[in-house]
Amino acid sequence: MDGVTRGQAPKSAPQPAERPAGTRGPADDRRPGGESRRWAPARWPLGRGDRSRLGRGRRLTYWMLAAGVVLAWVGPAVAAIQAVMTSGVSVLRVTAQAAGLTVFTVLYLRAVRSVLAGRFATRTVAAAGAVTLALLTGPHSEYLSWVTLGAAWASLAVLGVSSRTAAVICVATTLVTPIVALKAPPDPATLLFNALLCILLPWSNRFQLWLWELVRDAEQGREAQARLAVTEERLRFARDLHDLVGHSLTAIAVKSEVAEKLARKDMARAAEEMAEVRRLAREALREIRAAVRGYRTVDLDAELRSVRAVLEAGGVRCTLTVEPETGTAGLPQDVSTLLAWVVREGATNVLRHSRAGACEIGLRVRDGRVVLQMRNDGAGPGAPDAPADAAPGGDEERGIGLAGLAERVASAGGVLRAGPAGRGRWELSAEIPLRGAT
Repeated sequence: MDGVTRGQAPKSAPQPAERPAGTRGPADDRRPGGESRRWAPARWPLGRGDRSRLGRGRRLTYWMLAAGVVLAWVGPAVAAIQAVMTSGVSVLRVTAQAAGLTVFTVLYLRAVRSVLAGRFATRTVAAAGAVTLALLTGPHSEYLSWVTLGAAWASLAVLGVSSRTAAVICVATTLVTPIVALKAPPDPATLLFNALLCILLPWSNRFQLWLWELVRDAEQGREAQARLAVTEERLRFARDLHDLVGHSLTAIAVKSEVAEKLARKDMARAAEEMAEVRRLAREALREIRAAVRGYRTVDLDAELRSVRAVLEAGGVRCTLTVEPETGTAGLPQDVSTLLAWVVREGATNVLRHSRAGACEIGLRVRDGRVVLQMRNDGAGPGAPDAPADAAPGGDEERGIGLAGLAERVASAGGVLRAGPAGRGRWELSAEIPLRGAT
């Protein structure tokens, strides 16, 4: 990237400040290969596995923009068929024209992919323009049939440029196309047809690209909002922790200093001060444990509603089924809290590690056991493995990932399972006895 490997900037040069996605800086104006970067550098593949709303929108935009290349074939194909059948034009000339149109098509589709990837492929568009001029100035039987080729190139060239530049391209194409391709004086209807194509089609493509940028920016905004929510929660917990133990730690420091000085003069008073230090330390530890315990106490009903809202905002259709209809009110608090953490971790994995388009969450009580199932259609070759049946021995202070959750569920006498469920699905399930977690 510009001759410097990413993440290996020279030590003598200051690191550039990070800019929000979608903004533009001086170093982003040009790229090797004559490509000008105009949008966010993020790239979304066109693979069929991406079933999110963003992926579907990108594929739809790609095919809408790529449809413009059909214009490059319709008119010339009709003219070629008529020429071969009526005028006896050689097949060799028609083959050469078809080869030129094929090259134009390849360049057109490549440029569209570059635009959707966040770059404007200047050289590719210029090469497509050169092929267009070569085809328009070549021998052909009917100008009206070839006018669509100029409009097809204009609909590509206006992508990724300013509105003023796009207007200039449309006007120039409208004027140049009949001049370079004209073999006989055209009638007014032909000129009007050429003008309409060279103006309406390019601006239609720009509108389609603008809609795609709105969808992409909205997705980036949702991601930024999620990161901000996590940061705010961390700051809130840090403030609470500071308020709880700040005074105790300050008192411990002062008492320890006093005890150090008294140790040389009055051992009895020094012992009293150290006893007070021990009491303050135990009190601080108790407050920290209470804070962590309260922080980890999550309402299952609220978590289910929150997870459904977050998944749907991320483009994942979420279906929630709770049996019995009375909800989670009858569940023990420790079981409810543990299941809430399972739901949160499962939703996090869906958003981070899958390309799911739908997620089903089911909660039911059977034979003294509560069963939670989360199933999504985002399983793929790169899906991470998860522990199957965890052994007892976990405790509250372990991690809250799948491994840590498996241990906590096992310590409650339950089982946590995660893995492929067939037909491209991934399932996370937790089964816990109603007697509660330990």
